[in-house]
Amino acid sequence: MNVTRLDRSGDGHPQPSPGDTLARITVVDALRGSALLLILLVNIVFFSSGYDFHLVDDPARGAVDLLIAGAVELFFAMKAYLLFAFLFGYSFTLQLDSAARRGAAFRPAFLRRLSGLFVLGVLHAVLLFHGDILTTYALLGLVLLAVRRIEPRTALIAAASIIGGIAVVVGIAAVLGATLVPDEATAVSAGARSTLALGGGLGDVVLEHLRSMPAMIGGLAVQGPLAFAAFLVGLAAGKHRLLATVPAHQDLLRRCERVGYPIGLAGAVVFAVGGSTANLTGLMVSIVTAPFLAAAYAATLLRLFTRRPRLADAFAPAGRMALTNYLAQSLVCVLVFTGVGWGLVGRTSPAQTLLIALVIFAVQLVVSSWWLRRFRYGPVEWALRAWTHGARRPN
Repeated sequence: MNVTRLDRSGDGHPQPSPGDTLARITVVDALRGSALLLILLVNIVFFSSGYDFHLVDDPARGAVDLLIAGAVELFFAMKAYLLFAFLFGYSFTLQLDSAARRGAAFRPAFLRRLSGLFVLGVLHAVLLFHGDILTTYALLGLVLLAVRRIEPRTALIAAASIIGGIAVVVGIAAVLGATLVPDEATAVSAGARSTLALGGGLGDVVLEHLRSMPAMIGGLAVQGPLAFAAFLVGLAAGKHRLLATVPAHQDLLRRCERVGYPIGLAGAVVFAVGGSTANLTGLMVSIVTAPFLAAAYAATLLRLFTRRPRLADAFAPAGRMALTNYLAQSLVCVLVFTGVGWGLVGRTSPAQTLLIALVIFAVQLVVSSWWLRRFRYGPVEWALRAWTHGARRPN
């Protein structure tokens, strides 16, 4: 996931100056750092209450609480992980280029990397957060490896086809009257039970995560294909060096904003008002429109970081050690919300939960900057590199 020192042209593309290379790396890492923040804003909700995992609202929430929770659904749900997945696909092309320049065999090393990522994901899902994405990325990475020689245009067509196909399936299910919450009273009762379990000790938390696994795996029927579609878009962007020369693509970025915001926000309103993922019609609309809003976010952030280098410098360290920070976010949330630590689960309002998320991320920005002034890689990135290459290297 770390793109530092990997994004170098070696296949006939124009060579940028050293200053351009540094700016390019910073902008990409800053975008990844921003995606980390959006991921946290979405994920922390599932640490703060057991109801959200069962797709129902906490009965104790008032009108203001529901409004704030709805705003998170509107602006970030189903958009944050698409942006993160896009960057995974883009970074994949950088790893391919790096292996080609070194004359190294890419496939064995990447398979080892995916195996390490999968193990980390399993541990993360069981011990920290049942909404883990690392196992999904590891499995989808096998498919990405198989299609790595795909042409950019074909990759974009395939991505659009996947999104359209999933939307059609969900739409048919909605027409047939299917629902993800057949009995709201039962779901509310399950939410109360989950909240109580998360407030217990480590054994209770782990058991709750294990009980949640079937529902999490079922959710991957939608999330998995959409993440792979984002992989393919990132792969196409990487092959075109889109993020290598951001200033040269200002017109494209503006078009993404002009198209993405109206379509994406309209779909997000339907998604949020319709009860988010609990409503299949809203989910169908979001499947089609969320990629537009994610693209608009990416375009705006890229243009902002290009114009404000200091802001990019502030976010980039968090993006350079994204894997470490992603796992650290879950660890801190476990300590804050579950009975393993402070036990605040079910006791914070959506506004307070969002404030906690912002504090966590602000600390991560500072710690990441401090760490990378002393080490080349984040601790988990270093360990994964050691596993990938079968050798421990100085950090």
